[in-house]
Amino acid sequence: MNKNLNQKLLLIFAVLVIFILGIIGVSWVPWPGHTPTPLAKALTDRIHLGLDLRGGVHLILKVNVLEAVSTETDNTVGQIQQDLKTANLTFTQVYKPDPTKPELVKVEGVSPASASAVRSTLDNKYSNEYDLAGSGTDGSFTLTMKPSIESALEEKTVQQAIETIRDRVDTLGVSEPVIDEYGLGKYQILVELPGVDDLDRVKSLIQNTARLEIHAVVGGPYKDEQEAAASAGGAIPPDEEMVHGSGNMATGSDADAVYVLRRVAVVSGTDFRSADPGTDSNTGQRTVHFTLTNEAGDKFYDYTSKNVNTSMAVVMGGRVKEVANIESAIRDSGEIRGSFSQDEVASLSKLLRTGALPASLEYLEDRTVGASLGADSIREGVTAAVVGVLVVMGFMLIYYRGSGINADLALFLNLVILLGFMGFTGATLTLPGIAGVILTIGMGVDSNVLIFERIREEMRAGKAPAAAIDQGFGHAWVTIIDTHVTTIVSAAILFIVGSGPVKGFAVTLTFGLLANLFTAVYVSRLIFDWHLGRLKSGEPISI
Repeated sequence: MNKNLNQKLLLIFAVLVIFILGIIGVSWVPWPGHTPTPLAKALTDRIHLGLDLRGGVHLILKVNVLEAVSTETDNTVGQIQQDLKTANLTFTQVYKPDPTKPELVKVEGVSPASASAVRSTLDNKYSNEYDLAGSGTDGSFTLTMKPSIESALEEKTVQQAIETIRDRVDTLGVSEPVIDEYGLGKYQILVELPGVDDLDRVKSLIQNTARLEIHAVVGGPYKDEQEAAASAGGAIPPDEEMVHGSGNMATGSDADAVYVLRRVAVVSGTDFRSADPGTDSNTGQRTVHFTLTNEAGDKFYDYTSKNVNTSMAVVMGGRVKEVANIESAIRDSGEIRGSFSQDEVASLSKLLRTGALPASLEYLEDRTVGASLGADSIREGVTAAVVGVLVVMGFMLIYYRGSGINADLALFLNLVILLGFMGFTGATLTLPGIAGVILTIGMGVDSNVLIFERIREEMRAGKAPAAAIDQGFGHAWVTIIDTHVTTIVSAAILFIVGSGPVKGFAVTLTFGLLANLFTAVYVSRLIFDWHLGRLKSGEPISI
């Protein structure tokens, strides 16, 4: 019996040591060649504080998913034009007829002799993504993106936006950021960045679409849009667009100018594999050296080899930043140079490396949580937790006498395991998380009360202490499992549908309940068994 108790005691001691290390780690321990970390800092390094405790930035963003749909149909317009030209089929234009309905693409000017071949080409290549309408008798066909394809594209756009935002936030070195879909609105994203206080910098980094694209230049520069339209006979064709540009790179002066560009980009932001800031050794201009993906590099080489001595425009943020002459074929790398500031070069390189946002973002809510508010929350939350623990421990000692010591030891170990779990897993402690800790204390005491009251009933029925303890734990076990499982299920639902601090509450509550199953049953039973071994024959237990 003593050997069995010693083994159980050794297990409990090992658990205690392991989870204490989870709380404070080993960085505070001095060893040769290592400067120990102060104990308080070691604790804060292991237990991460959430936005509501540490302070930081809270944002709710809406993704303009229709822009991604429009970009997709823009690409389709270019592909259809290329397919029909390759097949030598007659048509006058391929365009999007309604700016408010980006899912529509129209083909016009199809000759009666080509109508059947055009329909066959469109049906064979685009029927998976588009519904095709029109017989060609009026010389036109209409393609409408299928609702299922459009919905999938919109969801994909949101997920790509989340991944891109996460990559950009990582460059800020933020610990434990929350970047996820916001469950209270469609196509919305929740961003919480603990410890960040520069809201403007965060908004600039996140929202900048960095959609750097290279387009073929049709004409320009023109002094205004009227002159640009006049150069095209009064109206710009649907497959072309007018884009403004200013600055020395594009115009040689600071005056605004207008260029007419091919609407479909030769390469775009998603085609960039890497980008690094640099400086031109001859001119001293700051540059961004970029590398394209293999597929984009092949496409760029094919375009530049066929268009030597023509112009191409570098467009970023919807404005022409540079116009260059193609002197020879270019494959997968190049430089963007000009009168950038050091911050602009670093920012552009960073944004290109992390990828372009698939659509622009709209701010629905943006605010900062001050560190002083977080400090007040920590102080008041910890005070409430400490007072709650002391009151509960005092009540258990008074009401259950000697057995109250048993409950208090189990409660202490429960808190150690809970905090150790959080330290090992890197979970974030939020203000509702502190409430979860307090609730865990209550649940732990509730389990002890169930067991102790059942033991009292068995003793009043005349059973010996050993039998009463055995029956008390045996009968209370089912009730304890039932209450804990139902609460854990509720916490799991909160974690799935909740966000930020609500998830913090669910995490701490779940960890605490799992720890409580171990301490309230296994540890308490061991203490009772140890106490029974020290009782004299016929001596009652203090409960």
